[in-house]
Amino acid sequence: MQNRSTAVRCSAVAVVMGALMLSACFAEQTQVVERVALPGFWKGLWHGIIAPIAFIVSLFSDHVRIYAVPNAGRWYDFGFMVGIGGFTHGASRGARRRRPKRSKEES
Repeated sequence: MQNRSTAVRCSAVAVVMGALMLSACFAEQTQVVERVALPGFWKGLWHGIIAPIAFIVSLFSDHVRIYAVPNAGRWYDFGFMVGIGGFTHGASRGARRRRPKRSKEES
């Protein structure tokens, strides 16, 4: 009797595990979004500015992406590039070395 109940439990666990593994294979459809609600230039600009932080968060979360899909197209892309470009320009300016001013005695 003990072996039969153990076999039933193992079978039930195997069925549940199989169902969970198969459910992980389902394709998820994105919701249809109206054209009005699509991210445009300003959202692209904001996403470009916060892209470095969003990238780090996206490494640990499946719900965060650095680029919005679907988006409004070229205007979103342009805003994103302006936003990310502003960040990289500021980082490169801070990394430049400045020459020390020469005193009159050295001249």
